[in-house]
Amino acid sequence: MPFIPTPLEIKLSSQHQQEAFGAQLAEVLPKHAVVFLEGDLGTGKTTLVRGILRGFGWSGTVKSPTYTILEPYELPQQNLYHFDLYRLADPEELEYLGLRDLLGGGLLIFEWPEHGEALLPAADISVNIQHDKSGRVLKFTIPDPQLQHRISQVIKRFPGSTLSPRREG
Repeated sequence: MPFIPTPLEIKLSSQHQQEAFGAQLAEVLPKHAVVFLEGDLGTGKTTLVRGILRGFGWSGTVKSPTYTILEPYELPQQNLYHFDLYRLADPEELEYLGLRDLLGGGLLIFEWPEHGEALLPAADISVNIQHDKSGRVLKFTIPDPQLQHRISQVIKRFPGSTLSPRREG
């Protein structure tokens, strides 16, 4: 019987908590994967990436690549490529940035993936981030059962969070 992913959801109450969650998430992310971050402006997509980078040991500045489209982070144990496709005029621009060469070379995180979907590979993890009256709600869709289990364990042990299966509909 094929695996049917159960979407996961976590509610976080602050930017600080979202960054701390990203740091813990880094512990279970694959070295080579594609992550889509979806959500309105100001929901904390870059904040989550900053947390992931902190989890990998990065202590430098983490800025949104809104104008550069790509910010590479080459760490001793992990390469992370942070894309922000919000201002992408044409998905073909990804070819000029060397997307094809980066595939399989690290963790590729895409903000606003819908702007480049014609050329992007399928996501290993999709995270939809939404504003909530008490903070943010992160909704994960993960097609791999082992990865889904590892991320659900991070969510379960994260202080002050709530874990629930996301209901479609």
